[in-house]
Amino acid sequence: MTRINLMSPEVLANPYPYYAELRRLSPVCQVEPHGMWAVSRYEDVLFVLKNPSLFSSSGFTVAWQPAWVGYNPMANSMITRDPPQHTRLRGLLLRAFGPATIARLEPRVRATAERLADGLVDGADFIQTLALPVPAYVISEILGLDHQLLPYFKQWSDDIVAITPTPASPEAAERIRGTIAKLTAYVGQVIEQRRRAPADDTVSDLLRAEVEGQRLTDVEIKDFLILLLIAGLESTTNLLGNSLLFLANHPEMMARLRSEPSLIPAFIEEMLRYDGVAPGVPRLTASDVTLAGVTIPRGAMVFPLMSSANRDERKFPEPDRFDLSRGSQGGLAFGQGAHFCLGAMLARMEARVVLETVLTRFERVERLPEDIQYQCALTTRGPAALPLRYTPRSPAGA
Repeated sequence: MTRINLMSPEVLANPYPYYAELRRLSPVCQVEPHGMWAVSRYEDVLFVLKNPSLFSSSGFTVAWQPAWVGYNPMANSMITRDPPQHTRLRGLLLRAFGPATIARLEPRVRATAERLADGLVDGADFIQTLALPVPAYVISEILGLDHQLLPYFKQWSDDIVAITPTPASPEAAERIRGTIAKLTAYVGQVIEQRRRAPADDTVSDLLRAEVEGQRLTDVEIKDFLILLLIAGLESTTNLLGNSLLFLANHPEMMARLRSEPSLIPAFIEEMLRYDGVAPGVPRLTASDVTLAGVTIPRGAMVFPLMSSANRDERKFPEPDRFDLSRGSQGGLAFGQGAHFCLGAMLARMEARVVLETVLTRFERVERLPEDIQYQCALTTRGPAALPLRYTPRSPAGA
């Protein structure tokens, strides 16, 4: 079997037939790029995610901080730590993403979505008009960042999640290193401002916080904030992009949600399973380990494919069928175990509010003739741009 390249354009555009082939023929095997070990069946993916002593999250550091990059805050953040260190750091952020914060933010999210939806005219890019600005606004509110910098957030995020062991070109390498320098400098300025004048935001909370009697260093806080900024953008933006693309391809589903808006949460859960926002996450083996009869050597990069697990016919009957009645039980879109996505509740709320806004305004959305280009990234998946035709609801249907 020829090694599948997870970064090839055809796999990025539609990975699911390739995942099915892996599950059927080689559930644990080496793939490109760079011979990492892909794990594709549900039970095996779950085992990797729930056993950090065997499969270390330091795989993120290896994947995101190749020698050509230099220091990358994302590659040294909480997401790269294993318990118990990760557990202590994670506890500091629970307040920022708890139910009280989400309830407080929802009216602001709705007002922002309503205002931005005015820009959804024929041909408008849904990603740039609504799917990106809403989570950018929310994360800037949580962190207390300058809203004037919102237009830069996505470019910073795109550059960092596009890091691969070998840069696409010398120009791309220079741009990415420049992005990291700019973003780190900006976050450093925010930390200094909060140190001089504390506010009711996560930055000030982190400056006051202690872990085992010790305060976090400025470097640890920078790494935290950059992780939250990028993760907060990518998850929601891609969930919304995948959702609107699905509704454009399935007008009958849009009509059903419009007539029964109470089904929107179920739609979001099934979308997370059906076309998840994170294909997989890198892990590093702490010792030789045998999985599905295959021995993976110590120090190897392992890539548990959560999006493949969510289409595993052993777990989900008729996995390629979108089924609103399926429920969310067992889905791995936001991970599992110690590293379950801290912002999952926030992403669900943002997606629900934006979808309610779109469904209230529009009878249908339709794709334009051009092909959809997907992000060139290993750990996130969604359309890079999504221009659509928007048909407003008639007054009678409003």
